[in-house]
Amino acid sequence: MTVAAPGRTTPMAGPVRLAANVATIAGRNLRRLTRVPTLIAFATAQPVLFVLLFTYAWGGAVHPPGVERYIDYLLPGVWVLAIAFGASQTAVAVADDLATGMIDRFRALPVARSAVLAGRVAADTVRNLFVLALMTGVGYAIGFRFHAGPAAAAAAIGLALCVGIAFSWVFALLGLLVRDPEAAGTGGLLAVIPLIFTSSTFVPVATFPGWLQAFANLNPITATVDALRALCLGGPTATHLWHATAWIVGMLTVTVPAAAIRYRRTTAR
Repeated sequence: MTVAAPGRTTPMAGPVRLAANVATIAGRNLRRLTRVPTLIAFATAQPVLFVLLFTYAWGGAVHPPGVERYIDYLLPGVWVLAIAFGASQTAVAVADDLATGMIDRFRALPVARSAVLAGRVAADTVRNLFVLALMTGVGYAIGFRFHAGPAAAAAAIGLALCVGIAFSWVFALLGLLVRDPEAAGTGGLLAVIPLIFTSSTFVPVATFPGWLQAFANLNPITATVDALRALCLGGPTATHLWHATAWIVGMLTVTVPAAAIRYRRTTAR
């Protein structure tokens, strides 16, 4: 059943119909990923390079306490790095859909408005699962191991995917606000780079200057990386998980409604 309006069709959809709409949009975004060589390269080559370059360029100089191999310390942080960099493409894709009129085409179809953004995030989650598996495989080839058992390893992957969902909504909102693909991509990276390099991604926060440690300890990247690292290496995890979960829930609480409101305002024009 649909309610017709001039130039627009809005579906009166229940959960099943909404899930089908989300799956359709997610499938469209995943097909786009597989058909554009540069996007495939970004999704595969870059994460592998992150693992190899940071391991062999810094592994001989960085010796975190309590960790025998730097790759064990590094990989959880590089998961977040790759997910955050990949999420910047979400902003580009959303802005590109606005600039090319694809959003207007969605408005003319019997597709729930919420499915457009949710489908984008669902596609990103599938991509992130592939990236995590690829990076973990490369990490295993050069010495990485999960030290806390299969359950903790599965929890680490699940947490990393939740981090990716939060980033996807942040960057979807950015794409809606900026509306220019090039500006969206640049703005996304400018937001991610300072957070990544002022966190515990590569080195312990204790090695930072005192004034920077205060910021790093409040950095959401630090909270999520520390939680992932605790799940991978073992040891106390409850506090780290609580901090990471609080940041993820907080980000989603702010960005999901904001993105939905912005999308409605954008498509109402």
